[in-house]
Amino acid sequence: MSPEVAKRIALIPPSGIRRFFDIAATMKDVISLGIGEPDFVTPEPVLEAGIASLRRGETHYTSNSGILELRQALCDHLLRRYALRYNPADEIIITVGVSEALYLALVAVLDAGDEVIVPQPCFVAYGPEVTLAGGVPVYLATRVEDSFQVTAEDIERVITPRTKAVLIGYPNNPTGAVMSRAALEQVADLAERRNIFVISDEIYDRLVYGVEHICFASLPRMRERTITLGGFSKAYAMTGWRIGYAAAPAELLAAMRKVHQYTIMSAPTTAQVAAVTALAEGEAFVEKMVREYDRRRRLIVGGLNRLGLTCFEPRGAFYAFPSIKRSGMDDTLFAERLLEEEQVAVVPGAAFGAAGAGYVRCSYATAYEQIEEALSRMERFLRRHG
Repeated sequence: MSPEVAKRIALIPPSGIRRFFDIAATMKDVISLGIGEPDFVTPEPVLEAGIASLRRGETHYTSNSGILELRQALCDHLLRRYALRYNPADEIIITVGVSEALYLALVAVLDAGDEVIVPQPCFVAYGPEVTLAGGVPVYLATRVEDSFQVTAEDIERVITPRTKAVLIGYPNNPTGAVMSRAALEQVADLAERRNIFVISDEIYDRLVYGVEHICFASLPRMRERTITLGGFSKAYAMTGWRIGYAAAPAELLAAMRKVHQYTIMSAPTTAQVAAVTALAEGEAFVEKMVREYDRRRRLIVGGLNRLGLTCFEPRGAFYAFPSIKRSGMDDTLFAERLLEEEQVAVVPGAAFGAAGAGYVRCSYATAYEQIEEALSRMERFLRRHG
């Protein structure tokens, strides 16, 4: 008889996204609308900065918090974009992607049994990360009728004496929804009145189309109760560099740093140096990529609607989230058959929580011509299935 793994780990299901990628990897001529990373290569000046750092022999640990130059550059960036002031000495930490930043935030604020409200559909890691941190995720469905924006009224309905935080991610993965200022202000008023933390995942903050992204911590009186999570993966096409950050008041940040010290030590040195250059020289590249994503966004949303796969207009990130009700299939069967019959990979909406059932996620972080071909294959698929 062998020892058992921890019960909380055994109860966490494997990622609903990964299975489809694994199947697609065994097939030929697959067009993937499933992967959530840019198809662009990291901008050349950023690549060169990383290479130069290695050649200078900068291959050692940095400060636990990250190199000061990068923390200062991030403070300047947040001040310039969102009029938010942070102290680089004790209110910014550099992490191994936003995923580590999220883990640090949850472990730092949760005691065993504390509840975190998690609006769905959402990034697949949110609920499991709450569980891994010893908390209890309380899932809250958002609706297409509300453009998948979470409402303060719905949040208040599920608040209990155990509620410690609400975890929001806008621009949203998988829906592409962007919260309006009015909706965020209502959530802010509620957070203050009920004395809860807000953990705001803003990794897609630069990828918005025709709307403004509102940084939650920039709202009145929210800086002191908000942990802002951000990074370089999406806007700067740096997914493999694994570089993110968290910004929070000094007391919260100190607790997060303590967890970081004992689990990670420091984020990759080369990636930190490259990130400094991304902030200093990357703006033109970001703007170019955003324009191209917008072009693809209009193509895929228009194409899906033309096929009868009703799709509300995503205004952020690089995902479309169409309803597949017309097909008569559930989202898992739809995704399986589409992959098998037409070699087009999408992700079932249920992978992002129960509120995603009946939808699929289609990433437009792939070439325009590939999206055109994927839409043609989907049209063939839908005709075959009536």
